[in-house]
Amino acid sequence: MNLKSRIKSFYKRLIFRMSASNNPLFINYYRYLYHPAPGTIDEFADKFSRSRKSVTLVQVGANDGINNDPIHKFIKRDSWKGVLLEPQGYVFREYLVPLYRKTEGIIPVNAALEWTDGKKPIYRISASNSRWAHGLTTFNRSVLEESVRSGYVTRQLQKEGSPVPENPEDFIVEEMVECISVDTLRKRYNLGKIDWLQIDTEGYDFEIIKMFTQSGTMPEIIVYENIHFSPGQKNECTVWLEKHGYRCTDFGPNTLAALQSVKNPEN
Repeated sequence: MNLKSRIKSFYKRLIFRMSASNNPLFINYYRYLYHPAPGTIDEFADKFSRSRKSVTLVQVGANDGINNDPIHKFIKRDSWKGVLLEPQGYVFREYLVPLYRKTEGIIPVNAALEWTDGKKPIYRISASNSRWAHGLTTFNRSVLEESVRSGYVTRQLQKEGSPVPENPEDFIVEEMVECISVDTLRKRYNLGKIDWLQIDTEGYDFEIIKMFTQSGTMPEIIVYENIHFSPGQKNECTVWLEKHGYRCTDFGPNTLAALQSVKNPEN
C-alpha cells in the first residue's frame, strides 16, 4: 500500500471513530460549517432535514453505514430515527452496529427486504472484505458478473494486493441471508409514517420500491440507484412511481422520488 492509500485509509478510520462516538467536532461540522453542492441530492436532504422536527428513515442496503452513504451525516446531525437493513453478516457486525451503537433511535437489522419472510441467496466477491467489494454484494448475480467481466474486480484486487482467482466462477460466492417483508418490518419495529426511504441494492432497487408501494406504504421521499437499470427498466420504474403519486428527479446515478404532496424544502 502506497503512502497516499495509507493516508486515505487512516482518514477513513478516523472519521468512522469520530462518528461512532458522536464526537462534537464531527456533529458540529455538519451542523454549522457544511454546505452541500447546489443542485444535488445532498442539498435537498440538507434542507429537508433542517425543515423537519424529526425524520423517520428506512435504509435498505445500508452496508457499512458511512462510506458512500449520502444520508449518514444527516442521521447523526439531526437525530433521524428508523431502521437500517444490511444482510451481510460481516459488514453488519464489524461496521454498521459499532457505528450506530451510541445513536438513539437507529436500529440496525441484519436482514434483507423481500416479498416474504424467509431466506434467500445473495452474491458477493469472494476474495476481499474491503468496502469496494462488499459494496457490490447483490441479489442480482448478473450485475456482479458484469463487474467481474469488465475487469473492475480484478483491478481492485490487484490494487489492494489480494490474490486474483484463476477461474471466473471463483470470483463470486453465494450466501443465504435472512429476509423480511415490508409488513413484518413495520410491525416488528413499530414504524408509522416513513419520511425517507433510501435504497442501494445493486440492481434490486425497483423490486424494493414495488414492495413498499404495493403494500400501501408510501414514504414521502424515495432515493434509489438507477445506474444498474437498462433504459427500459429506468423508464418503467419512473412510470411506476409517477402512477403512485411521485415526481422523479435524476441526480446522475441516483433518482429522488418525492410524493406530489411534498413541497420542496425552504431555501
